[in-house]
Amino acid sequence: MPDKQLLHLVFGGELVRPDSQEFVDPKKLHIVGIFPNYDEAQKAWRGATGATIDDAHMRYFIVHLHRFLDPANKDHDHHH
Repeated sequence: MPDKQLLHLVFGGELVRPDSQEFVDPKKLHIVGIFPNYDEAQKAWRGATGATIDDAHMRYFIVHLHRFLDPANKDHDHHH
């Protein structure tokens, strides 16, 4: 059996302030991609972060899409 697919979205952009999570222009977000598991997402995240290391306002995030993607399961359990 292959591992359960756990989609992760990697994206980033220019923050209003380095300590905020508010983007200057959400229309200009850099979507790195959607990856089948956390390891791959983290590799992509590292690459994107490394490429923008000199810009304190550029920040990349990993979103655990699989936690939000379960329309069939109405009673979500929110325990991690």
